[in-house]
Amino acid sequence: MKTSGNTILLSGGGSGIGRELAQRWHDAGNVVIVTGRTLASLEETAKGRANIHPMALDVGDPAAIQAFAGEVLARFPALNVLVNNAGIMPLEDIANPRDLSRAEACVTTNFLGPIRLTDALVAHLSAQADAAIVNVSSGLAFVPLASAAVYSATKAAIHSWSDSLRLALAGKVEVIELAPPAVQTELTPGQSTREGYMPLDEFINEVMDLFAQQPTPELIGVQRLGFLRNAEAEGRYAETLAMLNAPHT
Repeated sequence: MKTSGNTILLSGGGSGIGRELAQRWHDAGNVVIVTGRTLASLEETAKGRANIHPMALDVGDPAAIQAFAGEVLARFPALNVLVNNAGIMPLEDIANPRDLSRAEACVTTNFLGPIRLTDALVAHLSAQADAAIVNVSSGLAFVPLASAAVYSATKAAIHSWSDSLRLALAGKVEVIELAPPAVQTELTPGQSTREGYMPLDEFINEVMDLFAQQPTPELIGVQRLGFLRNAEAEGRYAETLAMLNAPHT
């Protein structure tokens, strides 16, 4: 993936990792279109940066995705990079019956959203030079957190889907997976100051260094990701699963 000269569409660009990536890519010499459900948050991301363009989109709405794809390609025909970053992380007790609306929204946003947005743009991207798709998964794709079981499952699905997409688009579109560890953002309440989580600026700095490598790694994983990513390969999956899910007092 080129570090500059791209036209990048990034979902979930109104806060956290998405906002930071959008601003860093803009400052490196890229045009960035940011999407999300709340236009005001997107406008805050774009503030003071002329080549960040906010466009509202709910990736949970299939009809909206189709309409959006036509609009964004009309406005930005040079679009060559798609970043599927939008996601939600509901915390739930799956041991008891519950209202499944939050779980269903998580699947729709985190997994069906990227599938639908990619499907709407893949023909265009396949015809572009230097095309890339970046799918944001999670360290929880490798070892799940029981209190965020559906979220963890959607990210494991993104990991698997990215591998398949990479094979299917070989020679046409570069497919990159970005798997964050626990990072200080507002993905869940209080997470932005949670002790032991990776500070957001440190995470983004390391990520941008990895994106600058040539060739770009298929999996963008900061050093901290190794604890979860390598658990199974290193024969400590059960121990890591138990540690990750141990009660905190």
